[in-house]
Amino acid sequence: MQLVRLAQAVVLLAALGFAGAGPAQTKKNFEEATSADGLVKVKVKGIDLAYARPGLTLAAYSKIMLDPIPVTFRKDFDPKRTGSRIPVATADLERIRSEVAKIVQDEFAKELAKGSYVTVTAAGPDVLQVRAEITDLYVNAPDTMEAGRSRTYTTSAGEMTLILELADSETGAVLARAYDRREARDTGTFSYTNSVTNRAEAERMANAWARILRARLDAARGIGK
Repeated sequence: MQLVRLAQAVVLLAALGFAGAGPAQTKKNFEEATSADGLVKVKVKGIDLAYARPGLTLAAYSKIMLDPIPVTFRKDFDPKRTGSRIPVATADLERIRSEVAKIVQDEFAKELAKGSYVTVTAAGPDVLQVRAEITDLYVNAPDTMEAGRSRTYTTSAGEMTLILELADSETGAVLARAYDRREARDTGTFSYTNSVTNRAEAERMANAWARILRARLDAARGIGK
């Protein structure tokens, strides 16, 4: 699947040393390393990088088939238990990945439902397949929810990147592709970070992406004009 190859391009960039570069440099090299497959670069407000098929219209799609969302951590993510040098357990990392995947899936489903887009599990002529992947997930203070643990204070919960493909569910033809990196809000001062604050920031970022997709679908169907 092309989305897998795009995720591999991110890993390749990290291996070539781009992981430590700033967001602008990473974006530039991601763009250069990614094949557009006949798509053309377009501007989408709120999205770092986007491609779309020339003459694309999403007007025919009223249903959404949302694929399961894979989640991968940033290459240099090496979390330790609060107040120690002991690495966070693999089971806790898997729990974080599963929770982030569910948060993103739920936020997309909830936001699209507000626009009367029905989520389905089978292809059809009016079904848009949404393939999303979260890469480069970095959680500044992973909460393992251990009893008696020390508090952790950070200025930001972390960051993650969305790779998104929109495809015709029947033909599999890719209609659009997007890449967007988001950081949690920087409070400017150290504040207590835990599973509640981490979840809230993940929901906020996922909802922002979902609202952008809903807005594009609404505009294509003339809703809100």
